[in-house]
Amino acid sequence: MANTRLMLWLALGAILYLNYEAWMHDYREPAPAAASAAPAPGAPPSLSESVPKAAPSGAEAGTAAAPAAATTAPSATLGGAAAVPSGAAELHVVSDVLDLDIGLKGGEIDRADLEQYPLHKDTPHVPVRLENRDPATLYLLQTGLAGSPGESAPTHLATFTSPQSTYTLAAGASELKVPLSWSDGQGLTVTKTFVLKRGEYAIGLEYQVQNGSATPRKLASYGQILRHWEHASRSYFDVETYSFKGPAVWDTKYHDLKVESDTDSRFSEVITNGWLASLQHHFVSAIVPPAGRPYDYRLQVQGQEYLLSATGPSREIAPGTSAEFQEKLYVGPKLQAQLAATAPNLERTVDYGRLWFIAEPLFAALSFVHRVVGNWGFTIIIVTALIKLIFYPLSQASGRSMAKMRAVAPRMKQIQESFKDDREKLGRAMMELYKKEKINPLAGCLPMVVQIPVFISFYWVLLESVEMRQAPFLLWINDLSARDPYFVLPLLMGGAMFAQFKLNPAPPDPMQAKIMQFMPLVMTGMMAWFPSGLVLYWLTNTVLSIAQQWRINQVVQAEAAKRS
Repeated sequence: MANTRLMLWLALGAILYLNYEAWMHDYREPAPAAASAAPAPGAPPSLSESVPKAAPSGAEAGTAAAPAAATTAPSATLGGAAAVPSGAAELHVVSDVLDLDIGLKGGEIDRADLEQYPLHKDTPHVPVRLENRDPATLYLLQTGLAGSPGESAPTHLATFTSPQSTYTLAAGASELKVPLSWSDGQGLTVTKTFVLKRGEYAIGLEYQVQNGSATPRKLASYGQILRHWEHASRSYFDVETYSFKGPAVWDTKYHDLKVESDTDSRFSEVITNGWLASLQHHFVSAIVPPAGRPYDYRLQVQGQEYLLSATGPSREIAPGTSAEFQEKLYVGPKLQAQLAATAPNLERTVDYGRLWFIAEPLFAALSFVHRVVGNWGFTIIIVTALIKLIFYPLSQASGRSMAKMRAVAPRMKQIQESFKDDREKLGRAMMELYKKEKINPLAGCLPMVVQIPVFISFYWVLLESVEMRQAPFLLWINDLSARDPYFVLPLLMGGAMFAQFKLNPAPPDPMQAKIMQFMPLVMTGMMAWFPSGLVLYWLTNTVLSIAQQWRINQVVQAEAAKRS
């Protein structure tokens, strides 16, 4: 089997596989979301306005560590109340990487702008915005402490105070603390503090609770993400739509939860050492509960909103004592080093698909080379050459087999003409020729089979890695994660694939030969919409394969000349 033919068919198969995966992401287990309806008279308040109620703990709960599964669940009704501006004052908080609005009502993050990530390259002063209160893109990160029924608590509906209206990370400072205070007027006081660090998108969340009342109080920490969603329709012409957008959790493995799935939309599980997140292409917001404590994770969907929450076990604060609660938040780009430092396995929000075990070391290699050369385009070229070098022994054996097949092509054609009416004799004659010339017709398979998983992994690395978002290469290629705007790289790739086809022995069947001549054109059309970095990888790989095969052909011809 010709090396080029196998490469083209496998590449086509890889592209079809990627489209199949995208289709499965979109359409498996579809189910209509719960209908949005106005609450009936006497119904519980909107979920965005309600909070979990603290559960009994200790002996009163019947267990030493009562998880939040025993708590009274929030109302299952979502509604537009959260979409309207809170009406309370906002704190403006600015670090070197984040520009936030934190509402004094609830102490929730109402707006998050990523100052170092422009929404588009042609509008560098318009940053990517994650959290916001716009009804069309509603996205809120809500946290608080839930109390016992009938008792006031510092929930995301409570009103806090703060000594300042603006907080800015000072030059030379490594940390910025934003304290918010709350009191029930009966001796229970809480200080809720956001801690931002220089260069980091992780945000520490600390609660200092002082019970100055005469009665014990029970509180439970919780965090939730309220977000507007729309059906994820994917387009072959827009690679960004191939990235998962929606809620995700980690228990002992990664789960992306599809809000249109009847099962996922009712997700409920008690998880220890997990996290919850809302994902989109290149960016994520996440809440990480403290390690070692069971939290009740739930997803609720209604209409065009979903609420993903985690509620911890209640803790009793005796009169005259204090307590601390802690959580971690993450609001920003999917920077794998920062995600991994924030929580174990949080870097899995960078979804490389089923071949993540290949994609992760591939990204590590790309990152290492990029630290040296400083350009992602040259990084892709260098790593492609290194991969080619690693597989050189396999490619060498394949190339020699292809060169020998090219050398005996006239004799093969003569055998085909002699036995064109007897397929059995034709097969025997061909096998005798292969045996005599020491040719393995399947020698070209293994190198190409090995390269296809690398090709698919390269695709997901280029698609998902925010480090390559809007990364320029040379001249007109100003974003390696997007398609070539002028289709120059795909045309060069198609030309290189055609040259490689001509360099190798032609298929014996004339019809098959015509099909294979047409395949580079098909591949050019299909890959024209792929990330230019991926096309650059395939172009580099093809050019290196041509150079290697040309050299092998010269060596085999020289060896044949010596024998004759």
